[in-house]
Amino acid sequence: MTLQNFLTNEKWAQKMSLLIDADLYLFRALIATEEEVEWTTDCWSLYSDVAAAKESFNAQVERWKQKFEVDSVVMCITGDKNFRKSLDPEYKSHRKKSRKPLGYSAFVEWCKESYAYCCEPTLEADDVMGILATAPDSKTIIVSDDKDMLTIPANLYRPQREELGMSSKETADRTWLLQTMVGDSADGFPGLPRVGPVTAEKILGRDGGWSQVVQAFQKGGFSVDDALLQARLARILRYTDWNQETAEVRLWEPA
Repeated sequence: MTLQNFLTNEKWAQKMSLLIDADLYLFRALIATEEEVEWTTDCWSLYSDVAAAKESFNAQVERWKQKFEVDSVVMCITGDKNFRKSLDPEYKSHRKKSRKPLGYSAFVEWCKESYAYCCEPTLEADDVMGILATAPDSKTIIVSDDKDMLTIPANLYRPQREELGMSSKETADRTWLLQTMVGDSADGFPGLPRVGPVTAEKILGRDGGWSQVVQAFQKGGFSVDDALLQARLARILRYTDWNQETAEVRLWEPA
């Protein structure tokens, strides 16, 4: 189902729902079942027990449903035409050499058949969660261990930490601006070279904002456009960043 299906569905809006980072937890459940087999000294093979992965995934989802006493879950899944690659062709290009677990595509299709899901062709699962979680009157909890979700002003449950929190808009905006400068090697965008978390915190200071980010980029020999590109790559989309009528991203612009 697309974002439009969910955002115009009054029944969904009335429920407390878990927005689950399906990309992350499907990957983990499946790769945990991979086993190496040595047939002879020089002959090895690899196999996945998809049945065991399904059982593990279902059990995990059930635990979360019971923990938060909800019946509604939405699996958020990445589309195949990431809009960020149109902004920067190098975005996540290093992942082309990374291997998905055996049977991953079929596992994703099973998830779509088994659960309510939301997938938008041009968006990542993170964006889908961010938009749904910040929609007007949204009653949702994001379930993800991805630190990028800290840039969204919403309820976030991080299973590995057993941590449930709510980020204010101010806190989420600050985290996003810090990410803009620090970059993200996992996602393949550099941020501002030679600026790490500690330096980024110093640049923003107590009440810093976009102007401090721009000044830092310019001091480093980069342009305002360079800073804007990194900000757009770092930004997980919110409801206001999505045009429902055209199903297109509204690229962030400084106020």
